[in-house]
Amino acid sequence: MAEPAVFLIHGLGGTQYDLGSLHKRLKNAGFVTYSITLPGHGGQPQDLIGVRAEDWLDAVRAKYREIIDQHEVLHVMGMCMGSLLAIETCKREQHRKGRLVALAPPVFIDGWSTPWYRDLRHLLYYLPGVAERMRVDEEEPYGIKNDQLRAIVRAKFERGDAFAYSWVPLACIREVDRLRHWVMQGLPRIACPTLVIHARHDELTSLRSAHYLIEHMARGERAGQARMVILENSYHLICVDNDKELVAQRILEFFGSSDLGLGVRNDDPRMTPEDIRSLVTAACEDLMRGDWPALYDRGVPDFAWYQPGCNRSTGIYRGPKGLGRWQSNAGRGLRFTALGTPVHNTGVVVVPAALVDDAWTSRGVMSLSLSRGRLLEARWFPDEPAEEDRHFGGEPVPDGPSPLEQAFEAAAALSHTLHKTPDERTLLELYALYKQASQGDAGNDRPGPLDVVGRAKYDAWRARQGQTREQAMAAYADLVRQLKADEDASVTA
Repeated sequence: MAEPAVFLIHGLGGTQYDLGSLHKRLKNAGFVTYSITLPGHGGQPQDLIGVRAEDWLDAVRAKYREIIDQHEVLHVMGMCMGSLLAIETCKREQHRKGRLVALAPPVFIDGWSTPWYRDLRHLLYYLPGVAERMRVDEEEPYGIKNDQLRAIVRAKFERGDAFAYSWVPLACIREVDRLRHWVMQGLPRIACPTLVIHARHDELTSLRSAHYLIEHMARGERAGQARMVILENSYHLICVDNDKELVAQRILEFFGSSDLGLGVRNDDPRMTPEDIRSLVTAACEDLMRGDWPALYDRGVPDFAWYQPGCNRSTGIYRGPKGLGRWQSNAGRGLRFTALGTPVHNTGVVVVPAALVDDAWTSRGVMSLSLSRGRLLEARWFPDEPAEEDRHFGGEPVPDGPSPLEQAFEAAAALSHTLHKTPDERTLLELYALYKQASQGDAGNDRPGPLDVVGRAKYDAWRARQGQTREQAMAAYADLVRQLKADEDASVTA
């Protein structure tokens, strides 16, 4: 598709939601964003025991290969350990369809807060079982220079809030060291322009890391295309610390969106007037039928419906997951009538309309943002918001991943840590449940008879027709946990 995309990779102990603010800035600038929860993450620190660097890298490369052909431009970006995975992925995949951003890459673990005896950890790696039993606790300053934010993080850790791992096993640091070693080899093979952003006072990894990357990448076929930004008012977690705004602006500029430095969308839709009329007409027909899946299909992957007010329907419903939430909250049975003449102004089209639910009608204006033949977002502005609040009732459903969605993502990451490949029937069941949970019902494009594997996978998915996303997510998580439990039991038996 024409929309440029960015693949974001989180750091050690985090989840795919860690870089949420950057997701938002990039989406506002017209990018489609993708993320992944790495194996061993999203659950408990103990889940990292037994996870190897290969598991992390394989998961990232699998996601990369899944999305690379969906976009003309795909940028890759990582934070901390995620930046090491981003570098290694771009190196091994010979990434050329976009750019690479490494945020606070820990090529060397030599920051000012690391103890003088830090290198002695390599000796402990050779003692049987020690690395698995020893733990490395998260300590002050938690990677944050901002006093207020650091106090908030400290309070969260003291309360035991599961927003990030408060410790990791030493065995996990061993795997990070292995990953660091891979990254340091063959850097001249990086084929894409690269930006390294690093804080001068990073307490985990010194500027030596950034200088090492720039120096060695400069020897490649694209010498001179690696650049560095040094931050003066942050520690390690540069995406949330004092320089976070500067980080976002430099990333947008590097991705060719310098005119979008504040995260404002380019108004040029890059469509002819006829193309605009055609897309708007088709979208209005979807809305008149109440065919929300068809409307979402006309949008970019993270197309969002904005529903105002303060009731159970209120919220921002983004992407396939948003569609499921919207239909669960209020979308089923809703449709639009009395659509007036569209008024077009650059990349936005405004349409007078009426929202209808059985015998109830709410009049207002709908706004559609579009670009390059796809819908970017749709917003509904009722004339009487209070009337909609009374009609729908209830309270807004909190945005963000539900506990079930978090369990599903954690199970997907956990599946990459299985050392024994499940039998064929179980693999098909895992595939079908994952596809049903993430995409819904299978389409009608069944692979041909010569594609035996593809047809078997399609048939397994199709057999789940009608199963809700929630049911599929729960079943998938249960199956992965059972497989992991059976594998652990067989090892200890």
